[in-house]
Amino acid sequence: MIETKLKALLTQIRQAEQTYHRAPSSVQLLAVSKTKTVEEIARVYYAGQRHFGENYCQEAIQKQSALGAYDITWHFIGPIQSNKTKLIAQHFSWVHSVDSLKIAQRLSAQRPAQLPPLNICLQVNISGEASKSGIRLAELPELCAQVRELPHLVLRGVMAVPESEDDFEKQRHPFKILSDAVKALHDPSLDTYSYGMSGDLTAAIAEGSTIVRIGTALFGARDYS
Repeated sequence: MIETKLKALLTQIRQAEQTYHRAPSSVQLLAVSKTKTVEEIARVYYAGQRHFGENYCQEAIQKQSALGAYDITWHFIGPIQSNKTKLIAQHFSWVHSVDSLKIAQRLSAQRPAQLPPLNICLQVNISGEASKSGIRLAELPELCAQVRELPHLVLRGVMAVPESEDDFEKQRHPFKILSDAVKALHDPSLDTYSYGMSGDLTAAIAEGSTIVRIGTALFGARDYS
């Protein structure tokens, strides 16, 4: 039952908060609903979940239309193509995967004036994998300064998808590096650390995550057919 999985995940998150001396309810669960149906999303919604993450723009907009009466906050968490920035700027409250000044500038210019500013996280390729999106850690201070100057955006923090590891301490290591780098910027407005997925959420919480992005452990394996 998807409701049972949601309850178990929330229990795991709260236990990790307690174990690693995090404030109660300081970590938010983001339900990653890419490839999942409107009906599945509705079930999780009725179980109490309000924040949902999508990777594919067109698919997400169809779901948003079908679920327009629901009080859902939509997060875009996938790679961003330049030709999709207008739709993303129009249809989402959060974008976690900004990896260049150009993308940030387009989102800023295309955010409708009647909407609140778009919450932005900068994606950092913390493991240096060629296959992964994201800026290098050394680029973070300059890009933060540039994005802060853009209207219609609010820079909230960082997002990371480290290389997969089974060992708990190895899972923690890249998250610690990124958390330390953000703290070194001495900017209290950077309050969002979007890291941790189904396989490493406890390690992420141990190192400061404030949003864990959970798909498989909640919805089950994805069907890409």
